[in-house]
Amino acid sequence: MKRAKLLTAVCAVFLIAVMLTVPALAAGDVAGAVESTWNTAESQIKTVVNNVVFPCIDLILAVFFFAKVGTTYFEYRKSGHFEWAAPAILFACLVFTLTAPMYIWTILA
Repeated sequence: MKRAKLLTAVCAVFLIAVMLTVPALAAGDVAGAVESTWNTAESQIKTVVNNVVFPCIDLILAVFFFAKVGTTYFEYRKSGHFEWAAPAILFACLVFTLTAPMYIWTILA
């Protein structure tokens, strides 16, 4: 009895989902519309990314880098062992994001 009710409920939910599903068909050239939108907004996107996004990422990485160098120094004073991995990774990421606006658009284009 329980199994029959469960099967009926599952079938009902499935049938309702099938009846309410609307197919989405694209009328026309979708790729052309996307390309034309990109071509018109490309300069604005590049400006925003170069002047807002990358500087924000650089600021966050710089703060993390200097904080990690500070904590690593204090750990060095306490234990006598200087851990280079985390500051080196943060520094490499910082250098990567500082230089990224010079070459990122030639890679993506």
